[in-house]
Amino acid sequence: VANEGGKHWTVNEVRALIHIWSDKNIQQQLEGTVRNKRIFEQVAARLQKFGIDRDWKQCRTKYKNLKHEYKSVKSAQDSGSTSKSMKFFNELDAILGHCTMEQASKSDNDEIERPPEWTEAKSEKDSIG
Repeated sequence: VANEGGKHWTVNEVRALIHIWSDKNIQQQLEGTVRNKRIFEQVAARLQKFGIDRDWKQCRTKYKNLKHEYKSVKSAQDSGSTSKSMKFFNELDAILGHCTMEQASKSDNDEIERPPEWTEAKSEKDSIG
């Protein structure tokens, strides 16, 4: 089923998307935010360098779909089922596998969720006043 972007993602396009997504800088930006259009505009621009023409919405949709599929395969595996699998599971596991449990345990503590620049800016104001 083609998503809102029309044409299907090829294996190479998905590989390129995952490659960009595996960049620590991109991961950190995605972790702390819900309004992520700007980040996916960067991702789309980087795909363009590989000759892949996708807009930020297509990148975000594909990212969400991959993440969702990964989580459902992962939870099936955790419950002992091996029937579920997906094409890029190992690549995604390298990106998402290390942070999913960690994030779940951290999420009740707001401090960790905030980007570091927020806390730095706040402490500077405190020292001025």
